[in-house]
Amino acid sequence: MPTVSVVTLAKGRPAHLRNVLRGLERQTQKPAEFVVAVMQDTPYDLPEVGFPVRQILVPGTELPLAAARNRGVAASSGDGIAFLDVDCIPTPGFVAEYAQGLSALDGLLMGEVLHLPEHATLGAWDYDDLARVAEKHSDRRGPPASGIEICNDYRCFWSLNFAIPRATFEAVGGFDERYTGYGGEDTDFGKLLDRRGIPIAWMKGALAYHQYHPHHMPPIHHLDSVVRNAELFEAKWGYRTMGHWLYAFRVMGLIDDTPDRPIRILRRPDAADFALTGQQSHQPYTNSASVIRALEARAREAEAEPA
Repeated sequence: MPTVSVVTLAKGRPAHLRNVLRGLERQTQKPAEFVVAVMQDTPYDLPEVGFPVRQILVPGTELPLAAARNRGVAASSGDGIAFLDVDCIPTPGFVAEYAQGLSALDGLLMGEVLHLPEHATLGAWDYDDLARVAEKHSDRRGPPASGIEICNDYRCFWSLNFAIPRATFEAVGGFDERYTGYGGEDTDFGKLLDRRGIPIAWMKGALAYHQYHPHHMPPIHHLDSVVRNAELFEAKWGYRTMGHWLYAFRVMGLIDDTPDRPIRILRRPDAADFALTGQQSHQPYTNSASVIRALEARAREAEAEPA
């Protein structure tokens, strides 16, 4: 079985990161090491565990997500690399199941993700407690009933929880570090794999629980980087990505994304925009589709009103 290094990108959220480490301590197969690509000025205060933990500082004024993933792989030693967001708690079979999956497929594997409501991880949580309250994201398809299922559309790639052989990652050159801030770098990587004929697949297992944190979807708090990275993707591949977010931004009156012209930001998000898109404390996740439906309904009502 291949050895597996776990790589996490982190900025803030120290309690979330400690829960990730707590989950890794409970693995049936220990990771080769846990590498934290730290996107802040100082490393974290983390407890001693029974496997190596490496923290590497990744500079950047905006979230350098692509660069951090590349640095994380460079600092690791495993045959396979499992990428896990800092807000995701791995279940005990996470490492072993990815090791098994990577031995069966030379490609990118996406493990399962379930979402937790606020307060689910307070105190001495256990996995039974998390399983009772976790929910599947309505906008994301679930895993296959068993084994591995190839996805034939690279846009299915979701970077929250995935694994890839080290040699394959290095052969394609990793993530494009021109992407900075939030959005687009993972879709670009999926497109790159697709062009190289490297499979992208869902798998049963390697489950992680996504911890609650306030968020906005569509991500109006990352308006500038989404716009910038969509244009970078277009310059590279000939068309724009993150189309559902751009559509929502347009309906909200935030941008003009007329084809064949640079995207223009028309105004900054206001309090009403943040209220509409913000995740509430009782919600385990945010949902772009529901926000878009609300915006479209609002637009239809406005059109129906007499002049």
